[in-house]
Amino acid sequence: MKLGTMFAAFAIAAGLGQAATAQEIAFFRIGTGGTAGTYYPIGGLIANAISSPPGSRACEEGGSCGVPGLVATALATSGSVGNVKAIDGGSLEAGFSQSDVAYWAQTGTGLWEGQPAVEKLRLIANLYPESIHLVARADAGIASVADLRGKRVSLDEPGSGTLVDAKIILAAFGLSESDITPEYLRLDQAAGRMREGTIDAFFFVGGYPAGAIAKLASQQEVALVPIAGPEVDGLRETYTFLATDTVPAGTYEGQDADVATLSVGAQLVTSADQPEELVHGITQALYNQTTQRLLAAGHPRGRLITLENATQGAGIPFHPGAERFYREAGQLE
Repeated sequence: MKLGTMFAAFAIAAGLGQAATAQEIAFFRIGTGGTAGTYYPIGGLIANAISSPPGSRACEEGGSCGVPGLVATALATSGSVGNVKAIDGGSLEAGFSQSDVAYWAQTGTGLWEGQPAVEKLRLIANLYPESIHLVARADAGIASVADLRGKRVSLDEPGSGTLVDAKIILAAFGLSESDITPEYLRLDQAAGRMREGTIDAFFFVGGYPAGAIAKLASQQEVALVPIAGPEVDGLRETYTFLATDTVPAGTYEGQDADVATLSVGAQLVTSADQPEELVHGITQALYNQTTQRLLAAGHPRGRLITLENATQGAGIPFHPGAERFYREAGQLE
């Protein structure tokens, strides 16, 4: 039986409010990322929180506050792009994705240009921010994005979301790849090249503090360059998946002040084909007070998975079930 059919039968029989029997069970696979990253442990916490297998104690009795009869599992995957493709192909019910990747996939632009758009991709929740870092050698004379002109700059690997983000940020400040000497390096490679003095700056998208950047900052003087100003205001009007962000002072050695930047969201996405009642129940479970405490205690990024952050930088349409919950909770008008 397909998940939607199974859940619909269960919803009719149990009304989402009564204890499930052994026959009333639905499975929900969540694609995350590699086991060494952040998506995988956060995905495990979420899967446990939204599950309430048959026979579980009721929420009010100290048991699971998840969706009755639901068994969710977090699966290790290659990350955002693979998760979106698997959702589109039906081998995952949901998955983690950077908000920019989700936007490009759903619209068939950017990283997804030349591929069929994943038009049914829908948002359950924006989880936590992944900050756009622009790191420069302290002696390179780079105080703003505009100062990258004529510099040796790594934009990240071909095919990466960071590369597309870097290009649109450069464009907002009137620059293109022809105005710099571009390199296309992974974070660890870029940090190594900066230590050698063969590049002046590099872009990276990820949660702070990033280990490779922290290590680099402990070994030599670097500057975290702000990504801010009227150029950024215009950029956010065009690309709704971007949100303003701040890297707090002291995040990296030698960083004495807060640094303004942009972020993309780590998002939980699904297909429009998933049942509305199921996704409503999952979203409700995710922001239950018990779940919120478990997320905050379970992982540093879990503290940022809040109802207030859930609708920020959406980029793609909400699933109707999630949208209904956010309207009920006063997060959407």
